[in-house]
Amino acid sequence: MPWISIIDEDEATGNLKEIYHELKEKRGKVGNILKVHSLNPQAMKDHADLYVTLMFGRSKLTREERELIGIIVSIINGCKYCINHHAEALNHYWKDNERTKKLILDFNSLDLPKRIIKMFEYVIKLTKTPHNVDQRDINTLSESGFSDEEILNINLITSYFNFVNRIALGLGVESTLEEIGGYNY
Repeated sequence: MPWISIIDEDEATGNLKEIYHELKEKRGKVGNILKVHSLNPQAMKDHADLYVTLMFGRSKLTREERELIGIIVSIINGCKYCINHHAEALNHYWKDNERTKKLILDFNSLDLPKRIIKMFEYVIKLTKTPHNVDQRDINTLSESGFSDEEILNINLITSYFNFVNRIALGLGVESTLEEIGGYNY
C-alpha cells in the first residue's frame, strides 16, 4: 500500500472512473504507479499518456531498447517497483528469465552490442550526474549509430524513468506478483 490514500477502481466515479476504464482498455489493467495518482485524475491521465507515447509510440528505438533504459535507470535509483515491472516487460521480448535476472544483478556481465553499451553509458551519466552531460556524450551516441530522433527518445525515456522512480520511491508504491503481470505489451 502506498503512503497516501488512493481511490480504487471500484470506488471511482466521474472522470476518474473513465480514466481507469480507458487505461484498462489500453494496457489490460491499471498499475499501482498510476493508481497513486487517483487523487489527481488529470495527472494520472497525462502520466499514462506520456508513458504510452514514450514506450509504445512511434520510434526507431525498439521496445527492447526502451525497456532496457527503464531497467537501467531503475537499478541506479534502486526502484524495485520499476525494476520488477520492466523486467517482466523485457522478458516478454527476451523470453529468457536467467538473462533478465543477470541484467538486474550486473548488467555489465552481459555480452551486449556496443551500441547498447554506449546507450547505457549515456543513460547512467544522465541519471547519476546530469550536470556533466555535454555535446561529447551526444557525439558518442551519434557515432554509435543513433539518430538525433533516437537520442531524443533515449533522453526522454531516461528522464521519464527518473521521474517515475521518484513517484514510486517517494510515495511507497509497491508491486505484487499479481500486479506485475497481465499487461498488454
